[in-house]
Amino acid sequence: MALKWDKAKYPCRRKPLGKVQTRGAAMIPPVAGEVFINPMHVSIAYIGSSTLALQVALRHQTIFPPDMGSLGECREYDAILIGAGFGGYTMLPKLRKLGLRAKIFERGSGSGGVWFLGQKLTIQDPGARVDSDSPAYQFFDREIWEDFTFSERFPGFRELQKYFQHVERKWDLRKDIEYHKSVTYAHWDPESRRWVVGCSDGTTTRCKWLFANVGFAAKEYKPYLKGSADFQGEMFHTAHWPDHDVALKDKRIAVIGTGASGIQVIQEAGKLCKHLTVYQRTPNFCLPMQQRRLDPVEEQRKKDSGLYEAAFKACEKTSAGVPYESNGRKTFDDTSEEREAYWNRLIQDGGFKFWVAGYDDLNLDQRANDAAYDFWRRMVLKRIKDPQKARLLAPEVPPHPFGAKRPSLEQDYFEVLSQPNVDIVDLNEFPIQEVNATGIRTAAGQVDVDMIVLATGFDGLTGGFMDIDIQGVDRRTLKQYWSDGVKTSMGVAIPGFPNLFFLFGPQAPSTFSNGPTCIQFQGRWFEKLVQKMLDEGIETLEPKEEAADTWTEKIRERWEATLLPQGKISISAAQKGVLH
Repeated sequence: MALKWDKAKYPCRRKPLGKVQTRGAAMIPPVAGEVFINPMHVSIAYIGSSTLALQVALRHQTIFPPDMGSLGECREYDAILIGAGFGGYTMLPKLRKLGLRAKIFERGSGSGGVWFLGQKLTIQDPGARVDSDSPAYQFFDREIWEDFTFSERFPGFRELQKYFQHVERKWDLRKDIEYHKSVTYAHWDPESRRWVVGCSDGTTTRCKWLFANVGFAAKEYKPYLKGSADFQGEMFHTAHWPDHDVALKDKRIAVIGTGASGIQVIQEAGKLCKHLTVYQRTPNFCLPMQQRRLDPVEEQRKKDSGLYEAAFKACEKTSAGVPYESNGRKTFDDTSEEREAYWNRLIQDGGFKFWVAGYDDLNLDQRANDAAYDFWRRMVLKRIKDPQKARLLAPEVPPHPFGAKRPSLEQDYFEVLSQPNVDIVDLNEFPIQEVNATGIRTAAGQVDVDMIVLATGFDGLTGGFMDIDIQGVDRRTLKQYWSDGVKTSMGVAIPGFPNLFFLFGPQAPSTFSNGPTCIQFQGRWFEKLVQKMLDEGIETLEPKEEAADTWTEKIRERWEATLLPQGKISISAAQKGVLH
């Protein structure tokens, strides 16, 4: 059935053209990606040629001349990139190199994605920092890293903001970034074969390619708390940490949640506040960060000697996108003494090494996983003084296998929780009944506080997509397409949504990998894909439905062959098809 043009909704329409060139259906040769399982993760990698390569359905092909004078009330670009984070910064220079006109639409007033201080959603709570080792968390281009050196092994959010400003200057990106541009809808126009993109400021823009680089933390998750509007103190989500300095000293503070942001806030607030109450549902099997300052002279030596480049190459050869991998042995190939010595070295090295660089069967064999958890628990119990707190933080029987939920990194988390001014409330035993004017009430009683911090995380990977009204072929919305579960082809494209691509999205390595590695890998692949479309006159491209079905099923098979589905969060995600 033909679709009529809605002039009220889409004020601009390309004027009729003369000669139209068409092509028949064609097949792009296999260019990427077979699925493989890393015992530590279940990541998806793009390696070599494969029968799972992106299959494309070429609709009627129309080649338009670059006529910018007939667009009426709205502008047109070759590509629109949503978000000025790693994804947008990766793709903009590549599209420029191909001779395309591209713009980044950023809803905040500055760049850096979740690391930008002034945008609506941010990661700027006390202690907020990246959990990937330096130098892995950055662009691998020499032009960028040769004259910027991070000061810490795990940089904090303020230094990351400076880093994005550095990248912006080096690549002259700012001229093609429009700030305060919050995308509210993106609708596919079948007549012109263009995306019509609307923003909250009332502007409308058209583009051939739309890159929805919304990231994993584009939308915060806020649980329903009865009576929260009645609370008379300060209350905010870590994603909406106030721009001004928040006074923590001598306050009575409640932190709900013990994920990554919860740990960061707890470590900082517990040292300053009068009293801290932590509301925990699931203990975080966090690992020692082993943070340290970096010597600029030593870092320059590493750059000059090729160690930085070697680290970047190593990142691209591991499924986690970091410069280290599991040791190639099974847990019980070693004696108990050898295991203890090896695990101790990994803990002393810090970061995710205990999780990522351990034994191959950590997430495949329950007995091996139990041994790793037992070691972790014995290590943690040495740092917790209170037996009751020890029971909650490192239970004898774990609620899920070690690594089934991504662990966080900590610096003095267990020491802070051991302080006498810190209490822990088990939400499994004492769920929150209500928030009232003075604090929080559970079956264990009333706790009066001055401040409530919601460290409840994000609607990960899909939340940013759901915030935008995305309509594809036949006006089918993305919400409708994903109503029975997320389904993509290779975690980068969706059937029925031509020329819509995304980096660091669902069903790709994403949160089980180092973000910059994943994004830059995908970015190079997209550069080749767009180049091929230009070379062969391909106007629209989308995966076939069977390609997305195959991809999703392959991921599910490998997911269910591991211990990962036993993680409480992962179970619900798997049921919805949100596999990553």
